[in-house]
Amino acid sequence: MGETHSNPVYRVGFLYSVTGPYRTIAQDLYDGARMALDEVNNDSAFAFRLVPEFRDPAGVPERYTEFCDSLIRRDGCKHIIGTITSLARKEVLPTVEKFDALLWYPCPYEGFECSENVIYTGANPNQHILPLFEHVVPKFGRRVYLTGSNYIWGWETNRIGRELIQACNGEVLGEKYLPIDSVDVDHIIEDIKAKKPDFILNNLIGNSSYALFRAYQKLGQEDPEFAAAKRPIVSCNLTECELGQLGEAGIGHLSTAIYFANQTDAENTEWLARFHEFAGADRIPSAFVAQGYATVKMLAQSIRRAGNDDVPAVRHHLMRKPVQTPFGMVQIDATNNHAALTPLIGEIGEAGWFKIVSRADHAVVPDPYLVHFDADDFRRKVGKPVAGNLRVVS
Repeated sequence: MGETHSNPVYRVGFLYSVTGPYRTIAQDLYDGARMALDEVNNDSAFAFRLVPEFRDPAGVPERYTEFCDSLIRRDGCKHIIGTITSLARKEVLPTVEKFDALLWYPCPYEGFECSENVIYTGANPNQHILPLFEHVVPKFGRRVYLTGSNYIWGWETNRIGRELIQACNGEVLGEKYLPIDSVDVDHIIEDIKAKKPDFILNNLIGNSSYALFRAYQKLGQEDPEFAAAKRPIVSCNLTECELGQLGEAGIGHLSTAIYFANQTDAENTEWLARFHEFAGADRIPSAFVAQGYATVKMLAQSIRRAGNDDVPAVRHHLMRKPVQTPFGMVQIDATNNHAALTPLIGEIGEAGWFKIVSRADHAVVPDPYLVHFDADDFRRKVGKPVAGNLRVVS
């Protein structure tokens, strides 16, 4: 903390790879953060200024550890906002725990983690893949093909998908992984063509994901059996910021998120107007813009309530009251540091928008370890299963 103005200045670290394989997502997260920083620093209700210390690891895992250590020890940041992949989050976790800093993680992830030094503001499995499967299994069927980038997000989210399908006596027809940034999808498409799954769970990221959609579109043009309306690609982390990379190849496919830009409620309309003033009228904000914005606002509100940026005080006040975000009032659960969020399912339409086809009727309490998963309730939601043994997610 410095005193260059009459009000206190708190330095906040940002770790977003705005270059590298997932730069599109990172840029949206940081743009949302910059909008929130601008609002906080120009609002007299906040008797302090937040000064960003930005670092771009370019998607290189080792740089996350190096930059995180430097932000805490050299720049005096008690709060680090960022990382996108779970690989990167795992890289910095020992450092923030060692120095008792606080990492604010804004992305959907695979769950099965809980640290006192991490605030998880993105969705976990009972807020993304579980509601996604509750929507797509009754509509399309129980025969699924799993794809993913070859790291913990792909492995673990596909593992949960496999166990959900087994819990309703479905069948996993195939499971394939690609190195991050690989576009070698032809063998996956050939396998999908041969096995004809009811839907494809896509846990690829960046260019790998875009290549899958483009190749699948070509397959659908050759064989109507693989049209999006019949056998869709479904994703847990695809948002508006990547639809330009897909073009027409994305139309009709599905994704889950906690925010889609075309919501018509008054709060979103007002926030959209502010975003367009900040970023330009042609820009469509994704869930990552909203998450980047909301995470900074959560930090700022907690600092205001605490009176300083000390980690124990900020964490205490964060848990006491919900914070208004572009996706509603959000409460952090004191038992696991995760956010209660309202899942949405969107269908990709034209012009870079999602059509919301399903919305939870309330915020879903976070359950990162799926300890409260009810197999009977899941089976009721997806329809009557065929006879056989059922397996519950552990």
